[in-house]
Amino acid sequence: MKKQDSLSPYICPYTGPLLAGVDEVGRGPLAGDVVAAAVILDPNKTIEGLADSKKLSEKKRELLFDEIRERALCFAVARATVEEIDRLNILHASLLAMRRAVENLRIQPEFVVVDGNRKPDWNYPCDTVVKGDGRVAAIAAASILAKVTRDREMVALDGEYPGYGLSAHKGYPTKAHLEALERLGPSPIHRQSFAPVKQLVMDFT
Repeated sequence: MKKQDSLSPYICPYTGPLLAGVDEVGRGPLAGDVVAAAVILDPNKTIEGLADSKKLSEKKRELLFDEIRERALCFAVARATVEEIDRLNILHASLLAMRRAVENLRIQPEFVVVDGNRKPDWNYPCDTVVKGDGRVAAIAAASILAKVTRDREMVALDGEYPGYGLSAHKGYPTKAHLEALERLGPSPIHRQSFAPVKQLVMDFT
């Protein structure tokens, strides 16, 4: 595979073709699921421009989203729900979503690289890579699939729960979101274990 110029160096202990990258999106928001994706790239089909999804424009993410789905050897998207986040906490819910994404891959990997410094509870040989979405092509691809999927879902949820501005801030605790929460109270998709929401749940009950 051609080296991705936009990615920082990372030497993986695994050199075979069945390398899965996994990443999650949505730890910080006050609303919505946490979404994870896992991707095994095809060594014979280079995807140019892979990078940390947060550093790409929305237009570029959308273009890469389609290209990854077309050119990857396989991919899977999974999630942990708001209820699971509140029950498990956001870290363990994120790890659960990542585990589900890898387990749902049509072709099971021989090695997994995980963004961050914590790995899910599984038996896959793996490595954790801090800031991996900027260092490993497969993780970058996973971050793009996860972010575009979650962003689209939050836009759709804006229609179901109007007034919070979900399509604009995607559930993150912006000033506009916090003001809407104060005015409207929490919705069913708000994470009641997160402090700003937890306090408002108490105020509204």
